[in-house]
Amino acid sequence: MDTIEQACRYIVSVDGVRSGRAVVAGTRIAVHDVIGLILNGAAVDDVAHGFPSLTRAQVYECLAYYEDNKAEIDYAAARQMAETEA
Repeated sequence: MDTIEQACRYIVSVDGVRSGRAVVAGTRIAVHDVIGLILNGAAVDDVAHGFPSLTRAQVYECLAYYEDNKAEIDYAAARQMAETEA
C-alpha cells in the first residue's frame, strides 16, 4: 500500500506559534479556532468575515485539515475551552 503524504497549502505548524498547533500560514489563527466556530454553527462566510485576514479557501482548508486530523483538533479545542472556563 502506498503512503499518501498530506500537503496543505495554507496550514502549517510552527514551533513557538500557538504551542506548535496547526495554524493558517502567516497568521496566529489556529485551525481549532476556525473549526470551533464552524461546529458552533458559523458558516464559512461568517468565519471569513470574522477573521478578515482569512480567505474562504483558507477556511475550507481548515475544514479539510480537520477531516484528516479530528482527534488533534478536537483535543486542542477542548483544551482551549477548559482554559477559558478556568
